[in-house]
Amino acid sequence: MAAITAAMVGELRAKTDAPMMECKKALTEADGDMARAEEILRVKLGSKASKAASRITAEGVVAAHIAGGVGALVEVNCETDFVSKNDDFLKFSSDIAKLVADQNPADVAALSTLSLDGKTVEEIRTALVGKIGENMSIRRFQRFQTSGKLTSYLHGTRIGVMVEFEGSDEQVGKDVAMHIAAMKPVALSSDQVPADLIEKERSVAKLKAEESGKPADIAAKMVEGSVQKYLKEVSLFDQAFVKNDKQTVQQMLKAANTAVKAFTMFVVGEGIEKKQDDFAAEVAAQVAAAKQG
Repeated sequence: MAAITAAMVGELRAKTDAPMMECKKALTEADGDMARAEEILRVKLGSKASKAASRITAEGVVAAHIAGGVGALVEVNCETDFVSKNDDFLKFSSDIAKLVADQNPADVAALSTLSLDGKTVEEIRTALVGKIGENMSIRRFQRFQTSGKLTSYLHGTRIGVMVEFEGSDEQVGKDVAMHIAAMKPVALSSDQVPADLIEKERSVAKLKAEESGKPADIAAKMVEGSVQKYLKEVSLFDQAFVKNDKQTVQQMLKAANTAVKAFTMFVVGEGIEKKQDDFAAEVAAQVAAAKQG
């Protein structure tokens, strides 16, 4: 049996980024053969990633990258808020944002095959899952390329906004990005609000109008009034500007001679159904598993 030294463990850790104890176990199993130990770790870490793949990832971060007229906003998810603060996870998320901006992948699947630090994105993700022991996923991204200007605003790491605009005052762009993070519009203008959202609002308004017992013509006006009110509430240009509610965002932009062309906002975990854990049942299951082991 070959002697496993601290230097060997350190070398394997540097090559694989795996936990120290996992490196020592792999080297012991491989009888000191570094290449074989690497292979053992790849299998083990891959196995860990596979086991974790079914677990819901509703926490995470939004990361942004802008260089010149090219920018990217990405959401990378994990299972717990604790891991969302992990330095390796944060670096991975930041690297992904830059990669999207630089390489312009068609979708998440294409992004996963791109090279990053000599490995594919998927290989790095899998190794990170094995190292940290928690499922992670790249959920979505939006890339911008413009002859105008780009700015971003991150509210902590959970809400991220990127805005494409034209104008001489950079602060106006930043103010709009912060406004979007606070007021969460779904479109630039009312005519760009998705039809399914309008129909949902119309259905709710119809139910309320029917419950009111008003005559049909008045009920119809109530429904239309509710829909128009909703459109103003969710359209960026029609919203009252957060820094001066005496004017709309559109009025503010006009006064500042600035035009907003597009925006994207990501909120971590938005729309993902989080698993509600039964803590007592989980503890009982772990005790039962320990007894069987």
